Amino acid sequence: MKRGWVIGLLSLMLTGCLGMPEQVTPVTNFEINRYLGTWYEVARLDHSFERGLSDVTATYTLREDGGVKVINRGYSREEEKWQEAEGKAYFVENDKTGYLKVSFFGPFYGSYVVFELDDNYQYAFISGPDHDYLWLLSRTPSVSESVKNRFITEAKQRGFATEALIFVDHTRTDPKNKKIEQ
Repeated sequence: MKRGWVIGLLSLMLTGCLGMPEQVTPVTNFEINRYLGTWYEVARLDHSFERGLSDVTATYTLREDGGVKVINRGYSREEEKWQEAEGKAYFVENDKTGYLKVSFFGPFYGSYVVFELDDNYQYAFISGPDHDYLWLLSRTPSVSESVKNRFITEAKQRGFATEALIFVDHTRTDPKNKKIEQ
């Protein structure tokens, strides 16, 4: 399954490059130090590199070169094991704009656009290079109905196929977080 993540992410990088969807604008006044840490994937559009995964998290830490280390983890029920992909991200414009390029394979990068972020850095709406890539991330495994509804409304207004959203199950706890699996 790790190979599936790499192939899917490679496809994103090769086809997506560094564009962003129409009607999507990255947040400004972005503070990377507040964004670092672990985020839970609450919702996403389907992609081969995440297909079948539950309990998905993304953990961001600073790299020595000024970039961001990205660790994506999820549980494959089919394979009955945790999958992990490590990548790196760098700001595209400046470090106050939520527009980064991310790579999980060599020199190939794809867009990572934070287009909504609450003041307390508790949830974020993310897109990739086009309307095929969309995520709702949260500091907790679930969000309130009001946040979920806002995400759907904002994404739909920007042209995303919200009827195809997958809401991620978080019933299993990642052993790397040292919590007991349910």
